[in-house]
Amino acid sequence: MSKLWQKNNKVATSVEQFTIGNDQAMDLYLAAYDVIGSIAHTTMLSEVGLLTKDEQFQLKKALVEIYTSIQSGNFQLSAGVEDIHSQVEMLLTEKLGDIGKKIHSARSRNDQVLLDLKLFLRSELMDLSKSVTVLFNLLQAKSEQFKNDLLPGYTHLQLAMPSSFGLWLGAYAESLVDDMIMLEAAFKIVNKNPLGSAAGYGSSFPINRTRTTELLGFDTLNYNVVYAQMGRGKAERVTAQALSNFADTLSKLSMDACLFMNQNFGFIKFPEELTTGSSIMPHKKNPDVFELIRSYCNRIKALPNEIMMMTTNLPSGYHRDLQLLKEHLFPAFQQLKNCIEMASLMIENMEVKKDILEDTQYQFLFSVEEVNKLVNEGMPFRDAYKKVGIAIEEGNFTYSTKLAHTHEGSIGNLCNAQIADELKKVLNRMDFAKVERQIQHLLES
Repeated sequence: MSKLWQKNNKVATSVEQFTIGNDQAMDLYLAAYDVIGSIAHTTMLSEVGLLTKDEQFQLKKALVEIYTSIQSGNFQLSAGVEDIHSQVEMLLTEKLGDIGKKIHSARSRNDQVLLDLKLFLRSELMDLSKSVTVLFNLLQAKSEQFKNDLLPGYTHLQLAMPSSFGLWLGAYAESLVDDMIMLEAAFKIVNKNPLGSAAGYGSSFPINRTRTTELLGFDTLNYNVVYAQMGRGKAERVTAQALSNFADTLSKLSMDACLFMNQNFGFIKFPEELTTGSSIMPHKKNPDVFELIRSYCNRIKALPNEIMMMTTNLPSGYHRDLQLLKEHLFPAFQQLKNCIEMASLMIENMEVKKDILEDTQYQFLFSVEEVNKLVNEGMPFRDAYKKVGIAIEEGNFTYSTKLAHTHEGSIGNLCNAQIADELKKVLNRMDFAKVERQIQHLLES
C-alpha cells in the first residue's frame, strides 16, 4: 500500500518495517484525537474558503462516524497502513472520493501528530487528576479517622519523635497537592495549539489558527511555528515529569506500608484477601500490592530521564527519533492510574494498631517533649537538652505520653481543610469543563 508521502519510488521492505516500528499500536492511543483534530481543521478550512460548506459537511459526518467506531472499540488500522493519519484519510477517500483527499490541505503530518499528542496528553492529564483527587480525598478521610492514633516517627530509620497515623496519611495527601501543581504546569504547556505550524515553517494558505484553537478548547497557540515543532519532546518530557512526581509519592507510601506491615513493626494490617501467601511458609501475608506499586512507580520515575536522553542534542525541526517517545510514555498513564486505584483499595481497608506508643520500647520518642517541658519552665534549651540526655544515659528518664502539639500542621492541628483548599485552587486553575464543553460541541455542531 502506498504511503501519504510516497511518490513513484518504492521503499525497501526492511526500511519500511524498521521506520514504522510499533507505530500502529501506539497510534491507536491517538485515533480519537486525530479525528477530533481533523474535524476542527476542516471546519476552519471551510470558513477560510479552502473547502465548500457541503464538502465540510460530508467530511464531518464521515469523521464523526469514524470517531464513533473508535469509541465503540471497533476500529483498527488496516494491514499495511502506516499510521492513524493514513488510515483516516484512506477511509474518507474510500467513502467520499476526491473530497477525502482535501483533508490534508494546509497541514503536515508533523503538526497533525503533534496536535494528536497534545490532545491525548491533555485528556490523560485531566483523567489522571480525577484519579488523584479520589486518592487524596481518601487519604484525608483516613487522616481524620486515625488522627488520635499515635505512631512512631523516624529519622535515619531510628526512633525520633511521636507522630500519628493522621499526620502520616495527611502528609501523603499534601504531597499529592504539590504533585498536582506539577501536573498543572504540564497541562498549561500541553494546552497550546500547534496546528497550522505544518512541517515547522507554517503555510502559504490563509488559515486561521486562532479559530482551531477555539474549536479545540486550547488556552492559546504555540505562536511561533518553529517553536511549535520544537515543543515535540518537551511536551512529553514535562508530562512524564508530572507523572514521575505522583509515582514518587506512591512509591514512598508503598515503602512505608511494607515496613509498617512487617512483624517487627506491626503497625498496620490488611484483610487476607488483599495480601498473598508463600508456597512453603504458611504464616506469610506478603505486601505484594505495595511492592508492585513501588516497582511500577520507580519505573515511571525513570521516564523523564529516558525522554531527556532520547531528545538530547537534537537540533530544531522534526526528527524521527521523536517517534519512539510514545512507546513508554503512553502506557505509563494507565499503569499509574492502576497504581492509584490499588493504593486506594489498600488504604481503604487498612487497619491500624492502637496504643502503639504505650509500649516502653518507644519511651525515647518523648525525650524532646521532656526537654520542651523544662524549657517552658524557664531552663535554657541547651541545659534542658543536656539534663534529659544524662537522664537517658543513666537510666533515670521519666516521661508522659500526653501530647499538646497545636501549631499548624502538627499532630493536634492537621490542617486537612486548608490542604484540601489548596488542591481545590489548583484544580480550579485548570478549566477542564471548558475543554470538555468545546470537544463535545465540536463533535455535535
